[in-house]
Order: sequence, then structure tokens, then C-alpha cells
Amino acid sequence: MIANQRVLILGFVWPEPNSSAAGGRMVELISIFKEHGFDVTFASSASDSDYMIDLGSLAVTKKSITLNCSSFDVFVKELNPTIVLFDRFMMEEQYGWRVAENCPDALRLLDTEDLHCLRLARQKAFKEKRQFSTDDLLVEDVAKREIASILRCDISLMIAEYEIELLQSVFKIDTDLLYYLPLLLESIADSNIQNLPSFENRNNFVFIGNFLHEPNWNAVQYLKETIWPLIRKQMPEAVLQIYGAYPSQKVLQLHQPKDGYYIMGRADDAQEVGRNARVVLAPLRFGAGIKGKLVEAMHCGTPSVTTIIGAESMCGDLPWNGFISDEPQTFADNAVELYQDKTIWLKAQENGFDIIEKRYLKSLFEDDFVKYILKVQTHLKQHRLDNFMGTLLQHHTLTSTKYMSRWIEEKNKKL
Repeated sequence: MIANQRVLILGFVWPEPNSSAAGGRMVELISIFKEHGFDVTFASSASDSDYMIDLGSLAVTKKSITLNCSSFDVFVKELNPTIVLFDRFMMEEQYGWRVAENCPDALRLLDTEDLHCLRLARQKAFKEKRQFSTDDLLVEDVAKREIASILRCDISLMIAEYEIELLQSVFKIDTDLLYYLPLLLESIADSNIQNLPSFENRNNFVFIGNFLHEPNWNAVQYLKETIWPLIRKQMPEAVLQIYGAYPSQKVLQLHQPKDGYYIMGRADDAQEVGRNARVVLAPLRFGAGIKGKLVEAMHCGTPSVTTIIGAESMCGDLPWNGFISDEPQTFADNAVELYQDKTIWLKAQENGFDIIEKRYLKSLFEDDFVKYILKVQTHLKQHRLDNFMGTLLQHHTLTSTKYMSRWIEEKNKKL
């Protein structure tokens, strides 16, 4: 147990673990801190939502804060956290300089979730009907902002090995500033595996994803227009159920029961949906990070068919729990084969359990993570001296972002 450690998490939104993988990720981080005896405060300027988790039930203090307001300075100075965790780079941009001014000795962590600049650059290349190149990142404005945040922080938490390689090779980020911490799950007990629905007791294809996330919306369109007709041609009675939080009207309009294509909306229990489905489809054509829907599918014992980007950084050298294909007809053929062939399906399910046990168990990572942040805390002065570019950017920030925020604050006072 760790004594006298206060963690302040600055959230982009209040955590919604049943709405997105990002929400689940945040709850995982909170649980690690709490289990190791850290006192945790979660602060956000976002409005409350109907689906946010009850932070009180996690023994976490909830605090509403205001953007571009010096009231945050008073709050953070009084709290005096030993660790500040920024939920994505936008929160570091907004509050990083205030934390540096008021709590200079606090360890600054950045949870990247995924590399936003990578996701956006791939999305842009896709829409321009061309191949993505790492050179696209060098001209991406979001990359400049995101890399600056990474450099200003003491440690950035990364969920995908490919993104660590990218930061090192393209942006020359020092390895001491990056820490690999993927999505974390509990071990699957043999008794739980035995109690999962069998191949015969599972039905339908399923897609699950938050519709506020552009790669998910694009995948749903791609399924409707291209892949699903190819599957239905071979399986005329097949059913695809599309689940996801925050479906817009354009999503709801895709609902076509006569074609076996059902827009189901938010899943009350995403794991229950996953356990009862026979195959998960995830034809993601751009994106970044680890795909929570696919990790969850493995945990539910549900094989999947996805793309190269969908499976990126997820299984290492281990075989996938299903099939990976970027070609529509092959994708559809794989989906049909996985749905109909019990032997292939059972092997795929076994592969998924193996991936979870070897790459995503919480027990594999949590103790080393806590030891690492405590080690950096102990040598924080030297750690920052070794990160001269971060010090330089922090100095620049204190004369640019800071005064933009001050200007907004003064402007707001006059309204």
C-alpha cells in the first residue's frame, strides 16, 4: 500500500465504461491507483451524463472544474496532488501549465488513449482515397499539439506497441517518456469459460462501437453497403445486430430488418451481447490504438473478423481469434466460414483466450506500472533535466497557451 499519494485525474469527460473503451480504460486506471492505496480525485469540466459511472462507488472524489478559469489554480494548489493524470492531450493543453505553475513537483502523466494524430491522418488519407504514409503525420497540426503534450509530460501511457515505435522512429521521442500499458482485464477462470454459451447456443453476427467515434460509423456504413450483402448472398437468413452508444439519426436510418441488418442502439450489457453472439464483425478502415470491442469479444469467447488496422498491435506473434482481411469478398467468406464451421470457431475462441492471458491480464502490468511511476517520482528532477525538449516546450507554453487562457478568462469576466 502507498501512503500520502494523491492522484488528480483531469478527465475529458466523466467515465462511461459501458459506452466506450476509453471509459473502461479510465476505470481500469482508477482501480490500479485505488488498489495500491492512492487517494484519487477525478475532475472534469464536462457536464454530467446519464451513463457516467458513480465515482463515489469507487471511493473517488468527484470535482467539477471550469475551463479557462483561475479557480482551478486555487483548487489544485489546495489539493496539492503528487500525481496528475491528463485524460488525453487536450486536457494537458488546457490545464498542464496551471499544474506546472501551482504543483511543480507533481508527476505529470498523460493517458494518450490512442494517438489522435495517427487516427486523424489515416482518416484523411482514406477520404482522399490514397495510402497512409508516416509523412502524413509530419504535416498534421494535431500531431504537433499531441507530440508537444507528450514532451511536456513526465510519462505518457501508450496502449499500442506500434504507436510507441512510431513515436520513436518518426518523432524521436525518448523511450523514458513512454510507458506501455494496454487495456487490462481479469483472468478468465476455467469455470467461467465452461459457463459461456456454446457454439450451438450462439446466434447472429454483431458489431459493437460508440457512434461518436468516426471509425465506427465508417465501419457500419461499410458493412451495410459492401460486406453485409456479400455475406447475405451466402447466408440469406443471416442477421447482423449493430450496437453502440449515441447513435445519430443517420445511423438509425440504416435499420433494415428485411435485409437482416438491425440497428439496436446502446447495449445495456455489452458483455452479455458479446457472449450470445457467434461472430463479431469489425471492418475498421482507419483508426488507432487497441480496439476495445475486439478485446472484449475475446474475453466473451467470441471470435471475430477484422482488418489489419483493426488487429494492429493486438495479438503480437499469437494467432488471431478468427480472421484478418482488408479485401471485402475475403472478409465476407471468412465471416461465413467462421460462423458455420464449429471446428474453426472453437480454435478461434481458444486463440482469443490465449491472447487475453498472455497480453492483457491486469496482473501482468499493474505492479510494474506503479513501481515505475514511483521510481520516476524519486528521480523527477533528473528525469526532467534529461527531457530538455519538454522543458523548452513548457517554457514556451508559459508564454503562449497560458496567456491565451488568461485572455479568455478576462474576456469571460466582461460578458
